[in-house]
Amino acid sequence: MATIHILGLGAGNKAQLPLGVYQTLKHAQPLFVRTKEHPVISELEAEGLTYIAFDEVYERHRDFQLVYEEIVSLLFEAAKKHGTIYYAVPGHPLVAEQTVQMLLSEGRKEKVSIHIGGGQSFLDPLFARLKIDPNDGCVILDGTSLALSQLNPRLHHIITQVYDRFVASEVKLTLMELYPDEYTITVVTAVGVPGQEQLLEIPLYELDRVIDLNNLTAVYVPPTTDETVLNRLYHQSRDIFRTLRGPDGCPWDKEQTHQSLKKYVLEEAREVCEAIDQEDMDQLKEELGDLLLQVFLQAQIAEEEGWFNMEDVLQALNEKMIRRHPHVFGDLSLKDADDVKRQWEKIKEEEYKQKQNRQQR
Repeated sequence: MATIHILGLGAGNKAQLPLGVYQTLKHAQPLFVRTKEHPVISELEAEGLTYIAFDEVYERHRDFQLVYEEIVSLLFEAAKKHGTIYYAVPGHPLVAEQTVQMLLSEGRKEKVSIHIGGGQSFLDPLFARLKIDPNDGCVILDGTSLALSQLNPRLHHIITQVYDRFVASEVKLTLMELYPDEYTITVVTAVGVPGQEQLLEIPLYELDRVIDLNNLTAVYVPPTTDETVLNRLYHQSRDIFRTLRGPDGCPWDKEQTHQSLKKYVLEEAREVCEAIDQEDMDQLKEELGDLLLQVFLQAQIAEEEGWFNMEDVLQALNEKMIRRHPHVFGDLSLKDADDVKRQWEKIKEEEYKQKQNRQQR
């Protein structure tokens, strides 16, 4: 069976390489590297190291997923041709390395054995330099595919792969959906590399103005207890309504029932419609919040009675939207909005029949 040996280059200091990894790198042929822009590669190059780098693959694609897919495809192709190949990546192979995860995932299907070698992760010197304890809660994310849903402002965040202004800009815009523009972050470059290490504290809005970004750059976002940030979170709302209905909560909220709240659901829905008719966006924002209040409160009461909770409501909603949009989340092809409406009604009718059949059993 063809084999790919994956080796970690460490944080950037050759002296930190495990002896076994260093000796393997010195004699590895053919050797492929994800990027040649790494201090250890430069040092080993001076010792006669030869390799094939994938830097030009990054230049061929704007979509990083396509970059990773091409690198993985080329590695499998080379492994089948040569029998055994070596692949070196920055840091530790199992830390923030998307290509490695793809190789591990697809290796069996491609009939290629994947072996993981050592290498110090950049996280060890990073934790020491920032003086943070990951046990407090730390999320490590890829800056090339960062999404708002991945963020939890109560935790430490380390965002990797912030190697140019384009990625930095995308990361900044995503973070600014949750954090204030002035929120202090730290740009960390070449941590653990003697003579090259840089730590720069800046406000979030300046992230894509940093000049010295490269493939050894990460962004640290500290946790916050700022209520203006936490109040943007779904779980903050969940906690608020649990508190309101809890032993030390609000007497009025605690005595409400599904029936007693019916009039408020209708009232808030009517006020949402009025705000829409008036084209008053500020008022609409407020009224939508009031309507959502009723949803949270009804779900909290149902949870206390053992029927369902807010997560069940969201699950039912999400499953319904996916199920009723097969032209978006499936393979169905629809021409226009009229086709969509007909398909929606068809699916709705099928769901109703299935519900009736379940109730008759």
